[in-house]
Amino acid sequence: MNNAVHRKTVFIVDDDASVRDALALLLSLRGYPTAIFANAEDFLRALEPHWRGVVVADLRMPGMSGLEMQEALARHPARLPVIIVTAHGDVTAARQAFKFNAIDFIEKPFNHDQLLQSIDRALQGLPEDPASIGTRPVATALSAREREVMALVVEGLDNRTVGERLGISPRTVEVHKSRVMSKLGARNLAELIRIAQAGSA
Repeated sequence: MNNAVHRKTVFIVDDDASVRDALALLLSLRGYPTAIFANAEDFLRALEPHWRGVVVADLRMPGMSGLEMQEALARHPARLPVIIVTAHGDVTAARQAFKFNAIDFIEKPFNHDQLLQSIDRALQGLPEDPASIGTRPVATALSAREREVMALVVEGLDNRTVGERLGISPRTVEVHKSRVMSKLGARNLAELIRIAQAGSA
């Protein structure tokens, strides 16, 4: 697997052959060398310390999950960055992925441009953009109420439960949540979780 030592190799780990083939075709058309694996165990057995690139892994796979593989990778000398893709995303999974420094957590069906941007970001070793999550002043950008709403939302609570905790209506919670996401540039809940974790690091 000569491509596996290329610094821009994208390692695709997914149990769905159609997904592997589609991603490999998309990435090859964009000039990325790829290496594909049907499960996490095969990838980890093959992984060499000198490999460089980024891993695009499915969340749910037979045997070891994408998150379990990501945790194992965090202890491996190769230390490859990981992008998790899933059709079964939830707040808990997203929080765990970002705990182990996932580059992104993308729900299927995903936007190809979003995936390519995440891959580029991982390969370049750069933050998301100049106003990146690592430098966004989360504490000062938001009002006290917005920070309260964000903290509960990223715990996985729905609008009604957040409203009950804070003594406000679910509609007011939604307004605050929209403002939070707008101020922080979060396109979805997974990005909001990542920003919140980066801001509290």
